[in-house]
Amino acid sequence: MIAIIGLIIGIVLGIVLNPEVPAVIQPYLPIAVVAALDALAGGLRAVLSGNFDDRVFVISFFSNSLVAALIVFLGDKLGVGSQLSTGVVVVLGIRIFTNAAAIRRQLFKA
Repeated sequence: MIAIIGLIIGIVLGIVLNPEVPAVIQPYLPIAVVAALDALAGGLRAVLSGNFDDRVFVISFFSNSLVAALIVFLGDKLGVGSQLSTGVVVVLGIRIFTNAAAIRRQLFKA
C-alpha cells in the first residue's frame, strides 16, 4: 500500500512540477526506465511465486538501471551508442515478456 501511495505522489509531483531532464542524461533515461520496468516485472513475478525479497528487489532495481545506462554510455563513447541501446532494449524487453508470461501463467493457471 505504501508503494502505491508513493507511486501516486510521484506521478502527481511529476505532472505538477514538470521537471526538466538535463540534455546530458536524456539518452540514458529511456534505457534506465526499461531496466527499471524489468526489475518491477521480476519483483511482481517473485511476489506471485512467494519468494519475494525486498533487499534483492531494491538491488536489482538500481543495479539493472545503472548497468543498462553504463552500457549505453560506453556505446556512446565507442561511437556505437544506438546499436548498444537497441541491444539493451531487446534483451530487457525479452526479460519483461518472459516475466509477463510467467505472471500470466501464475494468475490464470494456464
